[in-house]
Order: sequence, then structure tokens, then C-alpha cells
Amino acid sequence: MPEAVLEKRVDKLEQAMMELVYQARRTEMSIEKLSEEMKEFKEEMRAFREGSERDRKTLHEEITLFKEEAERDRKALHEEMQAFKEEMSEFKRQQQEENKRKNKEWSNLAKKMGTLYEDLIAPALRPALSKYFNCDVSMEGQRMFRKLNGECYEVDAIAACKDKVFMIEVRSTPRQSDIKEIKEKAERFFEFFPEFKNKKLIIIFGSITFPENVIKYASRSGVYVIGWREWEYMDILNFEDVRL
Repeated sequence: MPEAVLEKRVDKLEQAMMELVYQARRTEMSIEKLSEEMKEFKEEMRAFREGSERDRKTLHEEITLFKEEAERDRKALHEEMQAFKEEMSEFKRQQQEENKRKNKEWSNLAKKMGTLYEDLIAPALRPALSKYFNCDVSMEGQRMFRKLNGECYEVDAIAACKDKVFMIEVRSTPRQSDIKEIKEKAERFFEFFPEFKNKKLIIIFGSITFPENVIKYASRSGVYVIGWREWEYMDILNFEDVRL
């Protein structure tokens, strides 16, 4: 083989070896760089996990604290509401007692002045007739007086609606004997008030308060009684018990 050809081949071989070494060095550098990047990534991931764990613990602590504060607030609000309810209950009780006291004083005054119907019964009559008898009062009068053939007849009050007429008699101290008297009086009602003959007559006995025996006797006799219900308001006291 000629010497020139041999030298040329040696030069190519040396060049190839140099390129191989160069590539190997580049590969080694890339691996080192990749290794360093992986180390950095692992460090960042470790720091991220540690930070996330700290954040999770912090969030957990904040949520726990919030729950504790909310529970304290709920208990405090419950206690305040309970105290408010108790105060309102006591206020209502005192108000009811005060109303009862005033009603008693008012009743005693009306009794002394002889104005039981005007002051106590009249204001409650229309609501009571509407509630219990579905009556829309079209006529009402006090101390209704008639004279027939020289005979006088007076009713404490009369109220009328479409198909009913109410004869109201009032006594300051109600007794059983009053009921018998009122019943006898009612037997002649249409004789002196013939304009109501086409209506059903209903008798109402009014007073401040009624003994239990008087209420029972009135119920058996078909007479309704209207008076204070536990000193709170005027009401018909025996509506369910009246025997007509």
C-alpha cells in the first residue's frame, strides 16, 4: 500500500476517534447536567411537599379554630336567646297580671256606677256574636223599653242579625234565681217586640264573673252567659254546654 494512502487513512481514523471522544464527552456532560437537574427537581419537590404539609396543617388549625369560635358564638347566641325568651316570658306574665288587675278595677268601677253593659259587655258583644253565632249585627240597642196595654217591659239590651235576635240581661251579682226570672221574661219577648217574630230568640246573661253552679244551671236552662274569662277578656263562657 502506498505511504500516502496509509497516511490518509490514519488521518481519517484519528478524526473519527476525536469525534467519538467529543461525542462521549458531550454525552457525559448531558448526563451530569440531567443528574444535576434531577437533584434540583427532587429538592424542589421536597420543599413543595414540606410547604404543602405546612399549609395543610395551618389550614387545619385555622378550620379547627374557626369551628371552635363558631361553636362558642352559637352557644353564646343560644344563651342570649334563652335569656331573651325568659325575659319576654316574664314580661308577658307581668303584663297579663297587670291586665287582670286593671280589668278587676275597671269591673268594680263599672259595677259601682251601674254601667256593666256599656263599659264591659257592649264592646265584647258584637265580636262574640260574630264568633259564636256567625251573626253580623244589624241592630243593637240598650235599655229597650216597651209599654203595652199599660204594662211596662224593659230589656237591658237587644241585638239582632238576619235570622236571630238576642235578648241580653245583665246582673252585677248573678244568681240561679236570675236565670229563672230571665227565662220567664223571655216568654213574653215577642209580645212586646213583635218586629222580631221571624227570628230565633237567644238569651244571653251578662255579668262580671259567674259562679260555676250558675254557669251550669244556665247551660241546662238554655241560657248563654258572657263574662270575664280568667280576667283576660269578655267571652261567652258556656257556648259548648248550652242545651237548647
